[in-house]
Amino acid sequence: MQKRITRLFSIILLIASALVGQALSVGIGHAHAADALEKVQIDTANGPVIFDVEIMRTETERERGLMFRAFMPEMRGMMFDFATPQTVRMWMKDTPLPLDMLFIRANGTIARITNAEPFSTRVLPSGEPVLAVLEINGGMSTRLNIKPGDLVKHNLFGPVK
Repeated sequence: MQKRITRLFSIILLIASALVGQALSVGIGHAHAADALEKVQIDTANGPVIFDVEIMRTETERERGLMFRAFMPEMRGMMFDFATPQTVRMWMKDTPLPLDMLFIRANGTIARITNAEPFSTRVLPSGEPVLAVLEINGGMSTRLNIKPGDLVKHNLFGPVK
């Protein structure tokens, strides 16, 4: 009986945490995000994959990122535009979603992909100068065969053809 109560409490706590996280994300300015989605195409060996993404262009937007969000639709993402190529360091503090981080060079090619753990304060470096980082749901890179060297198409990396 004690085991059942503990398990039920854990499930309730998990659901409550997700709802609070979603409420917080709306409360700190994410409500408008769905209105500002842009298409990003990744050319993989299996063909093109298209995500609808929010673009974080300001320092404040990049610092907030996906913090406190408990859910992101499957083919959605967030891209961090750093304006000029630079070595960047990312982390997952206050981010409950497992994510794949795609570090993207100025020419649009993926330099590296890192699997990021929820709430981790471990620093995830780009390893080389990049212009942007695309965050998608954890495991999507493997599932969709996205690999370093694949080309990301968005006007951030030049005219899209």
